[in-house]
Amino acid sequence: MALDRNILDEAAAWAVRTSEPEFEDWSRFTDWLEQSPEHAAAYDHVMLAAEEGAAMLEVQPANDIDEERPAPRRPWFAPALAACLALVAALWVWQVNDATSVYRTVPGETRQIALEDGSVIVMAGDTELIVDPDRDRYARLERGRALFEIRHDESNPFRVDVGSATLVDAGTVFDVSIRRSEVGVGVSEGAVIYNPARQNARIEPGHILTFDRASATYELASIPLDQVGEWREGRLTFLRAPLADVAADIARASGIDYRASETSGEWPISGSIALDPLRRDPASLGPLLGVSVERRGETWILASR
Repeated sequence: MALDRNILDEAAAWAVRTSEPEFEDWSRFTDWLEQSPEHAAAYDHVMLAAEEGAAMLEVQPANDIDEERPAPRRPWFAPALAACLALVAALWVWQVNDATSVYRTVPGETRQIALEDGSVIVMAGDTELIVDPDRDRYARLERGRALFEIRHDESNPFRVDVGSATLVDAGTVFDVSIRRSEVGVGVSEGAVIYNPARQNARIEPGHILTFDRASATYELASIPLDQVGEWREGRLTFLRAPLADVAADIARASGIDYRASETSGEWPISGSIALDPLRRDPASLGPLLGVSVERRGETWILASR
């Protein structure tokens, strides 16, 4: 079976996560495996490659081999396997110049893509990004969130497409987040031009532009510089954001399956959340946000009180 590179990317990410001792998201992993036979085949392919690499590190001295009795596993085989899994993921996923230009992350994962011009894109969890090798200094964010650290070239500015909108850099570090009905663009360095041919709105450092995905109407507001891309440091801040968006953002960044209840999706939430404590105790999000938390299998349902 010929394996699709995009599916191999996902399989490599899952292989690394499932090898971690604290991994608990087996329900979502099983759902991914059962989506198609190609997923299971890709996961087996990744695991076999990693196990073969780990086994090569486990070679015994010749005088220590008993041909009639299998050699016992070394106690360090599991760490060797984990290291090989990480190497396999890196070799398969982080090659920007490969023929495939679609990059995806699973919830709770981050990925850094270094471009030839010195620019860097950092992807949050549950994100899909297209970097087209045939289009110089261009990317398209299909879903999720990414931080762009762009090396400015006034004669050839970097362009990011999000739906029908276009963002053009002017020497820039900026964060783009796609939610249900809107997109947020926060800038910490340089500037970004929103839709130069239409609205031509300039986003300066310390500001966030939010535009409606359907109508492209937008609003500008102030934002502390240290909140732009803060998710890389394990923190998320919200200001009267709908609970459904808050749940999705935290799920994307933490890998914990949070969802808003059907009746509480628009409940406004404000606050700043550190992600590491949630991984130890997902229910602790309740008092932090002032909402109720109910566990249903591997999903945590958030509802207004």
